Amino acid sequence: MIEFREVYKSFDEEEVLKNVSFRIEPGETQIILGESGSGKSTVLKLILGLIKPDSGQILIEGRDIAPMPERDLVSVRREIGMVFQEGALFDSLSVRENVGYRLFEEGQMSESEIELAVQQLLGFVGLEEAIDKMPAELSGGMKRRVGIARALVGTPRIILYDEPTAGLDPITKRAIVDLMIKLRDMERVTSIFVTHDLHAASLIATEYASTGEDGRVYIGKGGESPRLKGISFIMLQDASVCFEGSYHELMTSELPYIRTFVS
Repeated sequence: MIEFREVYKSFDEEEVLKNVSFRIEPGETQIILGESGSGKSTVLKLILGLIKPDSGQILIEGRDIAPMPERDLVSVRREIGMVFQEGALFDSLSVRENVGYRLFEEGQMSESEIELAVQQLLGFVGLEEAIDKMPAELSGGMKRRVGIARALVGTPRIILYDEPTAGLDPITKRAIVDLMIKLRDMERVTSIFVTHDLHAASLIATEYASTGEDGRVYIGKGGESPRLKGISFIMLQDASVCFEGSYHELMTSELPYIRTFVS
């Protein structure tokens, strides 16, 4: 679904990514860890085609997007949902207008169809009652959940998360993580989770969603669920990948940088 092949990227004289390579299969989750300034968010901007690599290939479903002109990138971006750290909502638009923004712009659906789609997406994130609110009326956690609803417009096959749990209280962070787990396991979305929040990353790597006999979705922990086998970690240090492996391999690694990060 996504592959980086020997990607280099610099800004002015500063090397941000150096010979970065990784591969994500459909339905898998890649968690990218690293301290601030390690290049994590740059990876997401490259996948969206917002910036170009200095060299190397970036493949989305087998197509190298690095040399693509802007007009061709539009179709690639339709398959990708993006969840920003602060929600990145339009302050002058209501929740309804923020979530349905792309649908209104494309003009291919009637207002009643857009209304239904927006209600369904807000229902998924548990914010049906906030449809007429303005962003200024929302808490930080609610803004992130609206951001997830907006990212789901068009049923994207890839979702990118840029520090979605940063600055949230534990209860709200838990709610955001549960939504991410539900999307991964119930919708089979391919995802990249960029974070320095090891606790949130640990929850993503050790918990899974399943449907109970009553039809409700429950979050389970541990075990040998096959849904946890498609989760891998990358650690960035000094613009390069210093670690790639499973959660268990990360937590038992003896690399000094990783031991410092984990502790």
